[in-house]
Amino acid sequence: MFGSYTRDELRRTYSEAWRKHVAASPLTPLEAMIADVIGLHPEYQPVIHDAEVALAFEPNAAPAAENPFLHMGLHMAVREQVSIDRPPGVRDLHRRLQGRYGDVHDAEHILMEALAQTLWEAQRAGRPPDEGHYLVLARDRL
Repeated sequence: MFGSYTRDELRRTYSEAWRKHVAASPLTPLEAMIADVIGLHPEYQPVIHDAEVALAFEPNAAPAAENPFLHMGLHMAVREQVSIDRPPGVRDLHRRLQGRYGDVHDAEHILMEALAQTLWEAQRAGRPPDEGHYLVLARDRL
């Protein structure tokens, strides 16, 4: 989805999508998804709203859990996975988590936590992420 974007290009894309959403301008499907994720996080909107603030944001200056770009990027990754059912079974798992927790946003957060842990473990071990392990971690929350 964003594979060739630089950090600054990605942040500009988020800011532009939010600017267009606030102005009620037409959005591309990707911009609409970005704006939806930003809309779920009013705490991040001041950073996103101003492109210069977004470009200058340094995650090391904030608590680890408060990197809006990492958080929203994980939302986007989970949404993409669910849309294409990759890894196989993630779409059904998302549906089941939504039923269990009663909310799409909460279901995404469960998958995001499992995805972040899986990515961290893979990076630490120097190996590709284990899709099966990712699904097991998320299923444990059912």
